[in-house]
Amino acid sequence: MTHFDSELLALKQRLVALAQIARSAIDDSMSALVDRDAAAGARVASWEDSLDQGEKEIDERVVELFTHAPLATQLRLLIVATKIAHDLERIGDEATTIARRAKELATEPELKPYVDLPRMKMLAQGMLRDALEAFVDGDTAKARAVIPRDKEVDLLNRQLQRELAGFMVESPSTISRSLHLITISKALERIADHAKNIAEDTVYLHEAKDIRHLPS
Repeated sequence: MTHFDSELLALKQRLVALAQIARSAIDDSMSALVDRDAAAGARVASWEDSLDQGEKEIDERVVELFTHAPLATQLRLLIVATKIAHDLERIGDEATTIARRAKELATEPELKPYVDLPRMKMLAQGMLRDALEAFVDGDTAKARAVIPRDKEVDLLNRQLQRELAGFMVESPSTISRSLHLITISKALERIADHAKNIAEDTVYLHEAKDIRHLPS
């Protein structure tokens, strides 16, 4: 293995480490909501800081390596690395949003049993896990299989938004809590979107095909 190949491997390993941080941020933010775990919610800010710093590190490494990448596949990896790092950083932002809303909700009675939101979290987490595994393994079939799963998260988000809108119409006292839950639902939907982006970038990396925005 050449020195440059070792640098590329280290880059991929750093992305995998950042992905684990992103998953921890999601887990803790939802623990803050479902379990009213204030300590878990407080940890999310630290995870977000790590993701912010990690994105900067990835960008710096890519700039350093860019002029030494003689092959198209290597250039695509560098491009994709910056995009994945950005998606992971944005996942950290969404987890922070969830944690902040959970902190507010913890001071009020629970509006409804948390069923849909944990389901959305599980789906989004699974998409993120599989997208990263596809990236590391070069498994474009697995990456392509991640993409349509985003629709299930979208559907749950729309259903929950309608339900919460109904609560607000029927009982104005639920407006504050409903708005917090609507924001959390949207954050989870966006996390799934970022996982989908990683899957699409994995296909681009390994097949040199840009499948973004194609009709499904």
